Amino acid sequence: MTFATVLFYLLAVVLVVAAFRVITAASPVTAVLNLILAFFTAAMLWILIGAEFLGLLLVLVYVGAVMVLFLFVVMMLDVRMENLRRGVKAYLPMGLIIGSIMVLEMAFVLITTWGDTGGPAAQQAGYNNTASLGELMYGQYFFAVEVGAVILLVGMVAAIALTLRRRRDVKYSNPSQQVKVRAKDRVRLVNLPSQTEKVDESRDQGEK
Repeated sequence: MTFATVLFYLLAVVLVVAAFRVITAASPVTAVLNLILAFFTAAMLWILIGAEFLGLLLVLVYVGAVMVLFLFVVMMLDVRMENLRRGVKAYLPMGLIIGSIMVLEMAFVLITTWGDTGGPAAQQAGYNNTASLGELMYGQYFFAVEVGAVILLVGMVAAIALTLRRRRDVKYSNPSQQVKVRAKDRVRLVNLPSQTEKVDESRDQGEK
């Protein structure tokens, strides 16, 4: 048994345990951290079989951006598990049905292709997976890549436009106006006459 085989089984065990902890963790933060671990492990498996670009893309996009965003959102929202557990019984049957269908589909694909799969395809010396993929994306399929980039840009601009609202209950400050302010515009000196205590004369005469 080679080192690559041992490393594969070790990473596979870590991936399965982390994925199981994602759906069984009591805390949302713990579930997100286990999901990050699962993504990292899957990226290592992809790099192990020679798909370096996909592995790095998984780390940069999902772990570096999406999952960190999920973690921040979960921590800021302060999700209470008591509120989430209230509807578990109502959605449990449908969840079990959908989960069973997904497991059966994956099992069918694995069983039918188990005997036909082999090791990684033999490549010539000096072959670079990332360079080959880049040449295809920005050479043969450059138009499709540009169309996808424009669609993503339009979606981002549309999301910003839909969520942008000018709030009326917020006071906005203008830094340029604050820098130009002068002391006489903000401070006013008022000359007030001194005040003395007024003596009640009738009370003084009564005392005498």
